[in-house]
Amino acid sequence: MQHFQQSVYKLIVETSTNLPADVRQAIQAAQAKEDAGTRSALSLSTIADNIHMAECNVSPICQDTGMPTFIIHCPVGANQIVMKKQILDAVAQATKDSKLRTNSVDSLTGANTGDNLGPGTPVVHFEQWERDDIEVKLILKGGGCENKNIQYSLPAELEGLGKAGRDLDGIRKCIMHAIYQAQGQGCSAGFIGVGIGGDRTTGYELAKHQLFRHVDDVNPNEELRKLEDYVMANANSLGIGTMGFGGQVTLLGCKVGVMNRLPASFFVSVAYNCWAFRRQGVLLDSNNGEIKEWVYRTGDTVPMNTKTEAEAAPAERREVVLQTPISEEQIRSLRVGDVVIINGMMHTGRDALHKYLMDHDAPLDLNGAAIYHCGPVMAKDAGGEWHVKAAGPTTSIREEPYQGDIIKKFGIRAVIGKGGMGPKTLAALQEHGAVYLNAIGGAAQYYAECFKKVEGVDFMEFGIPEAMWHLQTEGFAAIVTMDSHGNSLHADVEKDSLAKLAKFKDPVFV
Repeated sequence: MQHFQQSVYKLIVETSTNLPADVRQAIQAAQAKEDAGTRSALSLSTIADNIHMAECNVSPICQDTGMPTFIIHCPVGANQIVMKKQILDAVAQATKDSKLRTNSVDSLTGANTGDNLGPGTPVVHFEQWERDDIEVKLILKGGGCENKNIQYSLPAELEGLGKAGRDLDGIRKCIMHAIYQAQGQGCSAGFIGVGIGGDRTTGYELAKHQLFRHVDDVNPNEELRKLEDYVMANANSLGIGTMGFGGQVTLLGCKVGVMNRLPASFFVSVAYNCWAFRRQGVLLDSNNGEIKEWVYRTGDTVPMNTKTEAEAAPAERREVVLQTPISEEQIRSLRVGDVVIINGMMHTGRDALHKYLMDHDAPLDLNGAAIYHCGPVMAKDAGGEWHVKAAGPTTSIREEPYQGDIIKKFGIRAVIGKGGMGPKTLAALQEHGAVYLNAIGGAAQYYAECFKKVEGVDFMEFGIPEAMWHLQTEGFAAIVTMDSHGNSLHADVEKDSLAKLAKFKDPVFV
């Protein structure tokens, strides 16, 4: 199969850069439902722009290209050893070409392999079937939504819902709770795959397999079909909305599968996937490895509508332009809901940098600075100059143990990320005069265009995603969701959605 490796490479590029048609249709349906001019409507408009830009630029839709997970069906007698080697080579080449972010790190040392290869990376599952063709499916599920996966062991007591028993109604409660607990940290509006039964390992595997189903398919199991329909009819009433900003659309798809279990165990496993639902597949000729057809309709068959009512009829909102370094007076004037446009120098910083800065000095003066929770995809040109290829925000809550102390220590004025932060950070914003800005999760192409020049980089020993990049920025837009006066949109939406979750406490499937 002389073309197998190149076909897998094409699959990786397509999956990373071009959402399939069924996902695009779900996002467009969400745009139609959302109230014009709201924060969620504006976010969906940005998401639509980003999808279009990624397709045109052939660059990652989201900078976090996750753990590449392949599921291959092949004929009896196919050489799986050779196929796996060629899959690894294709992953390494796609990483070198900036179609995948360098995401494989040593679990003990934190060292980045630089090519997405290493023990357990990528994930490759083979299964034989009685057909002549080879099917290769791929899902790229980022760490932000992967961290919102959740597994329940029934019976269980669930916040807001009470007891979930070992029955269909208990399963229903688990699914509703899973959507609530994700809030905006998984880049909602999202998709979920649910696995009922199995053991702890196979339950999660079944849940992730549900994400390979088409968004508009119908479950052949009548009880599960009713459950999926129920979740889709009721989940959006939680009011979590896009990015957790509040709104009409929180969930874009729900797929449920079931397998047998041990009498002593009853697991409900939920795989949460962000709006950037990157999964695709190809059917290959087993003689030469060439692509015969795509498993899902490709994205260019459904152009994104990037002009929406959100732009035509904006609600009243304040827009503030800030030049770094930013003064405390400027920060104190901001309120939750303000749109902030940042120009000037911006610095990226994720987990490794925040941990380092707790006990060390920064490599430059951060007084009045803007820190961006971002692990970008970077590429170096022939002249040795770095360029930003994809640069959306990462989930900020991971920095909660550090952020307040670092704001105080260095005089940082703006923290940018997604999903919001907790009470320790909120208190530091209020005490020291800083603000949290929520960028649109997954909008990696939209934000990459805001970075006009890479001025430098520190801590490359942490790996490209974790290094501290110093970026000249122009027109970077984000929304104030935590201000210096003790207000947090994230806390408000979580409190409101918990109250709404309680409406689903009474039995439905009896």
